[in-house]
Amino acid sequence: MIFLFVSLLTFLVMEGITWLTHKYVMHGFLWVLHEDHHQPTGHILEKNDAFFLIFAIPSMLCIFFGTFKNIPWLAGLGTGVAMYGFAYFVVHEVIIHQRIKWFTRSNIRYIKVLRWAHKMHHKQLGKHESESFGMLFVSKKYWDKVRRDEAIQNNG
Repeated sequence: MIFLFVSLLTFLVMEGITWLTHKYVMHGFLWVLHEDHHQPTGHILEKNDAFFLIFAIPSMLCIFFGTFKNIPWLAGLGTGVAMYGFAYFVVHEVIIHQRIKWFTRSNIRYIKVLRWAHKMHHKQLGKHESESFGMLFVSKKYWDKVRRDEAIQNNG
């Protein structure tokens, strides 16, 4: 039971950790790794992809040691991070940036809101002045913008 609780709690907490990491680390002292995500080079892999390893390695270690040392909360911590990493991959790489061509013409409002918020994040090419640093939870202003766009489209 502790494994499941810690896994789910960690998954939820990861949104805040991701926001903080994105704003203060990726757009801060590790901008050198994140820069090519805002200024694409045309390569399949970006230096920004290193952040996958920065999160995946501790996650895998927590799962490994938590499982083999019978420490359920530690395995749950690693599993929650891994679950968030999978969600991040689907949302950021597949739905938003479409590195894999699924959901390319979605009319689901949540997907439209995610894409708009991320577009606003990427309108700045530098590390300063950006907005919308989260992934799963999106500010109300982006929901309102998409609703206005849909109303105009439906009435026009």
